[in-house]
Amino acid sequence: MDFSKFPELAKAARGEVQADLVFRGGNVINVFTGEILRTSVAVKDGTIVGVGDGYVGAQEIDLTGKYLCPGFIDAHLHLESTMVTPAELVERAVKCGTTTYIADPHEAANVSGAAGIDYILDETEDVPANVYVMMPSCVPALPFEDNGCTFDAAEMKKYQNNPRILGLGEVMDYVSTVNADPAMTQKLALFDGKPKDGHAPGLTGKQLNAYVLAGITNDHECSSVEEVLEKRRLGMHIHIREGSAARNLEPIIDGIILHNMDISGFSFCTDDKHIEDIHTEGHIDHCVRKAIDCGIAPVDAIRMATIHTAQHYGLAHQLGAIAPGMQADLIVLDDLETVQIHTVYHRGKDVAGFRAQPKLPQDSPLRRTMHCLPVRPEQLDLPVGEKNDVIRVIPNQLITGHERVRLPQKNGLFVPNDLYSKIAVVERHHNTGKVGVGAVMNFNIQNGAIASTVAHDSHNLSVIGDNDADMLRAIEHLREIGGGYTLVQNGKILYTVPLPIMGLMSDAGFHAVQSKLSAMIAKAHEMGVPDGVSPFTLLSFLALPVIPALRITPRGVFDVENMQFIAE
Repeated sequence: MDFSKFPELAKAARGEVQADLVFRGGNVINVFTGEILRTSVAVKDGTIVGVGDGYVGAQEIDLTGKYLCPGFIDAHLHLESTMVTPAELVERAVKCGTTTYIADPHEAANVSGAAGIDYILDETEDVPANVYVMMPSCVPALPFEDNGCTFDAAEMKKYQNNPRILGLGEVMDYVSTVNADPAMTQKLALFDGKPKDGHAPGLTGKQLNAYVLAGITNDHECSSVEEVLEKRRLGMHIHIREGSAARNLEPIIDGIILHNMDISGFSFCTDDKHIEDIHTEGHIDHCVRKAIDCGIAPVDAIRMATIHTAQHYGLAHQLGAIAPGMQADLIVLDDLETVQIHTVYHRGKDVAGFRAQPKLPQDSPLRRTMHCLPVRPEQLDLPVGEKNDVIRVIPNQLITGHERVRLPQKNGLFVPNDLYSKIAVVERHHNTGKVGVGAVMNFNIQNGAIASTVAHDSHNLSVIGDNDADMLRAIEHLREIGGGYTLVQNGKILYTVPLPIMGLMSDAGFHAVQSKLSAMIAKAHEMGVPDGVSPFTLLSFLALPVIPALRITPRGVFDVENMQFIAE
């Protein structure tokens, strides 16, 4: 609290002066006791000063029959993954009740280093929400990665006194962590005593113990109840992820109920969620609704979306609850079971009128990040052996399978068919000309290709298709326009979403992005991509070599479980 304001706030709390705003007669969700109390809430200068009857306000709102709960918190997300500017993401998501965002800007950092992080901070400085940042810990994700910049402990130290920096971003390089690599240890030490986000899918046993010993406080990569149990038993807080490609909420909630787990160790996050999915289903409110549908009590689901996250990140003195001294970030709900949102307030102000405005100058270097040599046709050749290592897509998951199969071929080279697609990743930051090529099972695209410069976390140019001509056409098109998503069929570019800001984001506006992306996704499914596979989100993750089992980089197919490249 700003104690220079305390005397006047205290007068309002004592009822000696009127509040700015009083919510009357609503059903107030108390996340501390689990009660639903019919009472009033008084707000002054954006702060809750009183909970109880008898307060008078300059503005009074009758909430009879409605519910009042704290603003929701997204425990972990990458603002860049929405494809719109950070401010525009807030414009959309805050109306879904998400008033606080714990963002890890490692996408921007991997492309543009400190300038990318500064862009995220600047863009969210004056939005009607609380946007906090975790310092990216793995830029690059692994030492061999071909990304745009390196962000080390010395760079991080410059941000330590920024009050919006809460801790260390997701520690994806768990190998360096558990082996106490000096460079990683420096980063861990820099944020000693502060939250450190985890990223350790499938890590178990002694390796997991060493990871937790490093001070990693949470994980958002759990996809099974067994993984949840092991990590919770070691004290890790679990962020239940429900994004665009990774939808882990239902099995984890089912496991919580089955094992009667204490829910205080759980929060919700979106991690990577496209603006299209936010538009159609919601944001953290979607997580709350789905958890209720799975059997979690509504108040408990709201706790997981509010106070649990605030407590974990050291924000519970001001966020996550309805109590005196808390920031007046509030959601009015029409209904508790369906979490139907009526109105959202940030610091006591209705957010409905907020409109994001583009800030980045047209001549910014962040708009010129494609440094990519043309790809020659022979660079997409994939020789076929007796058996090849193939990436197997798993619906609704980011993890993949590892298959050893004999691929269809002609003249000793892989020829895609209905089951096996070709994938390539092209280095796009330093004009090195590197191109990695592999095979993917169960993506099933036919008569075309899709390509993207959103390819976690190094954000090189990824393309997947069933013929080289369309793949080459897609690659060249993205080189020409400076990055984005594109879909090609039979040599024709059908749809493109330009992402001129670092090849990751657009400031053309939500409607321009959403309408094109919606059409592209529908067309990709029409071309054979199965239900349960989010085509562009999944493509972007197939290049991330820290999620099991197989991935692909500009250097070739990578075996994550053995931390080595496949030698065909």
